[in-house]
Amino acid sequence: MEISQALNFIDFSVIVLYIIALLSLGFWVSFRDRHTDDLFLAGRSLKWPNIGLSIFGTNVSPSMMISSAGVAYASGMVASNMEWLAWWFLMLLAMVFVPHYMNTNISTMPEFLEKRFSPTCRTYLSCYTLFATIVLWLGGTLYAGGLLLSQIMGWPIWISIVFLVIIATSFTITGGLAAVVITDSFQSILMILASTILTIIAFVKIGSFEKLVTSVPEDYWTLLRPADDPKFPWYAVLLGYPVGGIWFWCTDQTIVQRVLGGKNAREGQLGCVFAAFLKIIVPFIFFVPGIMCKVLHPNLEDADKAYMTMVTTYLPHGMIGLIVSVLIAALISTVDSGLNSLSTVFTLDIYCKIFKPDSTQLQRKRIGQVVTFAGALIAIAVSLSIAKIPDKNLFEKLLSIIQFLSPPLAAVFIVGVLWRGANKISALLTLIIGSIASVGIGICNLAGWPSKDFYPHFMFLSFLIFAGLIIFMVVISLITGKDSGQRFHSLREAMQNTNKNTKGIWTWWLILAIIMFTLYLIFN
Repeated sequence: MEISQALNFIDFSVIVLYIIALLSLGFWVSFRDRHTDDLFLAGRSLKWPNIGLSIFGTNVSPSMMISSAGVAYASGMVASNMEWLAWWFLMLLAMVFVPHYMNTNISTMPEFLEKRFSPTCRTYLSCYTLFATIVLWLGGTLYAGGLLLSQIMGWPIWISIVFLVIIATSFTITGGLAAVVITDSFQSILMILASTILTIIAFVKIGSFEKLVTSVPEDYWTLLRPADDPKFPWYAVLLGYPVGGIWFWCTDQTIVQRVLGGKNAREGQLGCVFAAFLKIIVPFIFFVPGIMCKVLHPNLEDADKAYMTMVTTYLPHGMIGLIVSVLIAALISTVDSGLNSLSTVFTLDIYCKIFKPDSTQLQRKRIGQVVTFAGALIAIAVSLSIAKIPDKNLFEKLLSIIQFLSPPLAAVFIVGVLWRGANKISALLTLIIGSIASVGIGICNLAGWPSKDFYPHFMFLSFLIFAGLIIFMVVISLITGKDSGQRFHSLREAMQNTNKNTKGIWTWWLILAIIMFTLYLIFN
């Protein structure tokens, strides 16, 4: 049954009520009397529950929810590594990167590179961040969400995309990060509850845990596959994921901005812990339904239809509308977060730094609002361009893009934070040469040129590029020597200045580590 045919008046009523509730919440936060800083960092007043829920809501997009069930339908739990390995890098963000970020009192990632290396590095990263945000966070998400909404409503995809942009842009322009985080938190709770209900209902339909386990191939429940596995060999996952993980969780403006908006370092660190605990449930409510669909509907022609097949087949009306609302929520959460990060980087790292250093708070707020609107228009064009590209495997395609964009930034940030000997010449050369090499190799790999068999697995290839760039940066630093006159806190100094009360936080990380190692023992 087509999605549009499965929805009735009750479902559409639920969707409309949800959108009204979301807009009401967003505008309520937006029109409160707040300072200009709220547009970018919510006045650095966020508490850990909102930080954790916002990180979770920003990470979960419609493409992720649908493609997770699809890849699980086709391959089982192996892709869950991308969720269950994330805690390592959320811990790295909280306990290693956050002390440096808070200690230097930055608002953006490019600003950090300026204080660590040079203004040129800041300008380069600003341009790169704008590009990555528009393509990955906005263009790709809008395409996936617009495609879903066009199927639900029967609208042309361009109308669906414009409609969703209007909703996401409205309170992002007026309320900034404060409105984004509050709506993210609301939507995250909704996503977790609705997807959990779907999983429970599907399990009841299957009848028993034994039937669920034995009705699919045995390797569907294995997280680490043999080295000759064509999709996700263990070495590619364990070596390649950290490259994208460092970039995505520790240096990407859209994720880190939530932590920078924390009331203090402890609130930001606890927010990371909370987000890491939330990641535990993702495979159970997004991936397992795909395996359940394999049990109940083993002959689907398109694996990416697994999630909505479960929704439209087994949920009652009203609940179908709620799930669709969840997907719309995930879309808006990702888009409004991307728009806010886009305006923050452009305003603080390009407009204020290059064009008008003496700008007033009101001018910065206005330019941020204009950039948000302009970014939304550009994102519409990008998403419509993506719609013209044939896409057979959304999960692997998005993962491939992330893996080939991340090596240069992951290398520069990890070396810059862990080693004071890294200098500005090595950082700039690694950013420029690394970006050209990584993106160029990525394009050739995705295009299959000179042949598909020419390259190793794309995640392992990403690791090789990352390792080569680290060696390159270290060698250049040793050859050219330390930067004269620059004083940068060591990791130990930054942690002493910022991590003054981490005893309880480390206990939570220990509990999380025990849980995650137990899960890996169970699923291997």
